[in-house]
Amino acid sequence: MNEQEIKADEIAQDFVKRDYVKEIVDLLSGDLPPFKLKEELSNYHESDIAEVIPSLSKEERLKLYKILGNEEVSEIFAYLDDVEDFIEELSSSAAADIIEEMDAADALDVLDELDDDKREEIIGLMDEDAAKDIQLIDAYDETLIGSQMSTNFVTIRDTDTIKQATKSVIEQAAENDNISTVYVVKADDQTYCGATTLRDLVVARNNVNLADITVTAYPYFYADEPIADCIEELKNLSEDSIPILSKDNKILGVITGAELVDVVDQELGDDYAKLAGLTAEEDLNEPIFKSVKKRIPWLMILMGLGLIVSTVVGLFDPIITAIPLLFSFQTMIFDMSGNSGTQSLAVTIRVITAEDLTGKERFKFVFKELRVGLMNGLILCVIAFLITSFYLIVLKQTPMTNGLAVAGCVGISITTAMIFSSLGGTLLPMFFKKIKIDPAVASGPMITTLNDLIAAVVYYGLAYLLIIKAFGLYVM
Repeated sequence: MNEQEIKADEIAQDFVKRDYVKEIVDLLSGDLPPFKLKEELSNYHESDIAEVIPSLSKEERLKLYKILGNEEVSEIFAYLDDVEDFIEELSSSAAADIIEEMDAADALDVLDELDDDKREEIIGLMDEDAAKDIQLIDAYDETLIGSQMSTNFVTIRDTDTIKQATKSVIEQAAENDNISTVYVVKADDQTYCGATTLRDLVVARNNVNLADITVTAYPYFYADEPIADCIEELKNLSEDSIPILSKDNKILGVITGAELVDVVDQELGDDYAKLAGLTAEEDLNEPIFKSVKKRIPWLMILMGLGLIVSTVVGLFDPIITAIPLLFSFQTMIFDMSGNSGTQSLAVTIRVITAEDLTGKERFKFVFKELRVGLMNGLILCVIAFLITSFYLIVLKQTPMTNGLAVAGCVGISITTAMIFSSLGGTLLPMFFKKIKIDPAVASGPMITTLNDLIAAVVYYGLAYLLIIKAFGLYVM
């Protein structure tokens, strides 16, 4: 190995990623005095310390909490899975001391995992201001943007000088670390009137008016706005935090970058759950009966729709009896119809939730999906006709006339069913949105079941018209 290769190898070794969790475990298993251990652990991120917590014994955890202090432990608890298990190990007063140090939104997440009696007991022991913040957020339904806000923000008055405003931010920074965006409120009634940045405030000269560095058109949301209505605008905004206002235009809280990620993730999870036919998103450790409760309503609706499909198929028994070969290709027709409708459904939900379409744009979009369904249907029609003809005439030794008639019926049915399914997958979510229902409710299972109904009518209807009526063919 030459000198250059040795040097490159040494550099590569220097860049080997450190195992922070192992380092923390080694520190905890050492014999460092408490003050030194706290000092060393302050060099690590709370999420890394949180990974170690479950591997410690109860006694070791309680000892560590005492060394770190309530504020640091509250930061660690925000990263713990099944945090309620660790809260249960603490006395109610100790739990209250830790939870009240958390951001109100994080504290509420923890409290929601506890039983009602324990929750109320802990809230009763908390600092009055902390409890008030938690109750403020808890007052909003989880579908409203107010339920996702943080009370971690700073404000200054519109009448402040630059020096007064800077001093006010410094004083508030002791209790609030979200200070990169500073909100400006009117001195007389505390209503929101804009925002500025900490940087602009710091670099501004004393003779500059606060109004000159205040953005009065800074975006905001009202606490009682549905998350679904805010999500697209939130994703398009690149601000560190967005204020959440009360009906009288006073700042109640903010949505920070961290909360934004959670909101988007939760909304996408809820939409995915609805597309899967669930009433809400599930998680790994959710109790069985809770999962059943989320799934059973849609399953009952879909079973009802399935019975309708079965009834409709039953109406075509005379045709199936006359031409048993038709039944062999039923699944393919149903599947292609369902797949086409589901694709259109997914595209439509993405478009109508991301954009407010005009009437002309809606028509253009529907026409486009119709053409896509037609083109895909025609391509698959040719493929299905060729394969079905080969299968029936060559492999099954079916008379050519009969084989071509069935193959033609299969091909035309695929095209027709895909056209109607694409149309249904486009119009159904648009209809739901029009009547103020979340378009994701037009779920995959629902559209697939409806498309089965369409496919059954199209397939056996065409079989009757093309094979029996047009060609006069009966038993095959």
